[in-house]
Amino acid sequence: MARRGMKQGRYGGRALLVVVAVVAGVLLGGAAPASAHAVLTGSDPREGAVLQTAPKQITVSFNESVVLAEDSVRVLDPDSRPVTAGDPEHADGKADTARVPLTGGLKAGTYSVSWRVLSEDSHAVSGAFTFSIGAPSKFGAETAAGPAVDPAVDLLYGIGRYVAYAGLALLIGLAVFALVCWPGTTAVQLLRGSFRAGSWALALSTLALLVVRGPYASGDGLAGVFDPQLLLSTVDSRPGIALLARLALLLLLALFLRRAQSEWSADRRTALAGVLLALGLAGTWAAAEHASAGIQVPLAVLSSVLHLLAMAVWLGGLTALLIALCRAPADTPIPPAAVARFSRLALASVTVLAATGVYQSWRGLGSWEAFTTPYGRTLALKAVAVVLMLMAASYSRNWTEHLRRAPREERELVTVGGGNQSPPPDPMDGTTDGPANRLGTGPDPDQPGSDDHRRGLRRSVLAEVVIGLVVLVVTTVLTGSQPGRAATESAAALGRPDLTLTVIPFDTGAPGGSGKVQITLEPGRVGRNVVEATTYGPDGSLIAVPELRLTLTQSEQNVGPLDAELADQRGYWGSDTLNLPLAGTWTMRATVRVSDIDQVTVEKSVEITS
Repeated sequence: MARRGMKQGRYGGRALLVVVAVVAGVLLGGAAPASAHAVLTGSDPREGAVLQTAPKQITVSFNESVVLAEDSVRVLDPDSRPVTAGDPEHADGKADTARVPLTGGLKAGTYSVSWRVLSEDSHAVSGAFTFSIGAPSKFGAETAAGPAVDPAVDLLYGIGRYVAYAGLALLIGLAVFALVCWPGTTAVQLLRGSFRAGSWALALSTLALLVVRGPYASGDGLAGVFDPQLLLSTVDSRPGIALLARLALLLLLALFLRRAQSEWSADRRTALAGVLLALGLAGTWAAAEHASAGIQVPLAVLSSVLHLLAMAVWLGGLTALLIALCRAPADTPIPPAAVARFSRLALASVTVLAATGVYQSWRGLGSWEAFTTPYGRTLALKAVAVVLMLMAASYSRNWTEHLRRAPREERELVTVGGGNQSPPPDPMDGTTDGPANRLGTGPDPDQPGSDDHRRGLRRSVLAEVVIGLVVLVVTTVLTGSQPGRAATESAAALGRPDLTLTVIPFDTGAPGGSGKVQITLEPGRVGRNVVEATTYGPDGSLIAVPELRLTLTQSEQNVGPLDAELADQRGYWGSDTLNLPLAGTWTMRATVRVSDIDQVTVEKSVEITS
């Protein structure tokens, strides 16, 4: 029987090794650097553009490869009617673009473009912008982008991910605690039910995520979970493959435990199988989340795996410790040595969490300014929660130290009260069954250091577990948020000036006749532009002038001067009729009159883009 168990364990370890290798090859193969979450880098036509002729197609560009659906790009006319003439596709075969053809005979007015794509890290992103033909509409189409994911689907998907995180923590943390911290049948019997609950939670949540993933990716509502086509598309995607691999690993775990008759032992075979299984399960997250796209992908995947494993060992181990403190039989309570081992293991886990967390924070943020993004604020909240958890952990370590000393103090009381009695077993030996080796036992239970210390430890561990659940919630939100680095890249890409600001000093030579004129062209590109001009006095205060004229000339192409036809708008001078036909360097001339007889013409060059 022993030889058969060794053979089955050896086969189980080899099978786990093969599965993990295959999973790593399938999931990590071909991962290329990109930004986590796709960022819109440009569009044709550009946002806010005023075109003289109707475009034949709409093209949007991103900073990484994106996955398209039937309605990834939608275009509505001024009457909110769709004007697309086909499904979107990648422009010229470029995976980081989306292009959709338009119908003919488009009328003048403002059109809205809404887009929705899947990033390489499997998260959906969306946005919207407008452009006009001829002239902007007084009442254009709606420009607000709808949610990238149906709210009900997003909620279920988030719940499924949270339950999966909790199941992973129970699965790994309880096993490590039973094998490393408190080996023996007592811990196995205490934790078997919770271990099975964690296994089922992880398996059922993974199945739920596999079903909900289809409408999550397509943007459909809950009815999409019954669409077999969406399920087929899911299993053919990277997230679907990761979820199927997770289910396969869980099935392999069930077979392994069944063959081993659920007898856990800290031998080399079981340890190797457990490490391989844990690495494989954590890898199914890393290969389909933020770590799979962005900078330094191999290092990010390794960091993500270590971060998940350390989280599981810490939080799952805390849960195991709490169960042991609350449910252990009175005659066989958890020994101080087991608590001490977990304390050291928890410290190592926190060290790994800190190191990988710092790296992932830098990778996800990229700059201090990114802390102002939703991702940055959520990350700061997680950091605060972890600090609170560490504060609770410090109390647990203090109670643990008291419990380690309590049996020794009680042994001294026994020796003093009993004369030449032989000393009880060593309290740090986790394998003996002497009364001084169990928490909450001894000759004098009223002494502080027995039941009181155990109750204190139970309260502090409970606080850690509760805060840990909050950390899991924040982590779930964090993994579904756009990283701060991507948000700042998006702001930089879309925040390129959609207007041209020019400041021209002037001086008429008369007292108080100097200052500057500030002129903005929006969008500062070829086509129709809105012009606003304001004048400031020598002290920088806003002043009113009786007349302000503005012309633009393109000397290289012998175009102009074009009169902006500014009109007094009571506080500034403005116009919306200036049409610039060419890109390049233009000479802007402003004639400023400050009185009936004092005026001056000043000029400055300005760049107009296409």
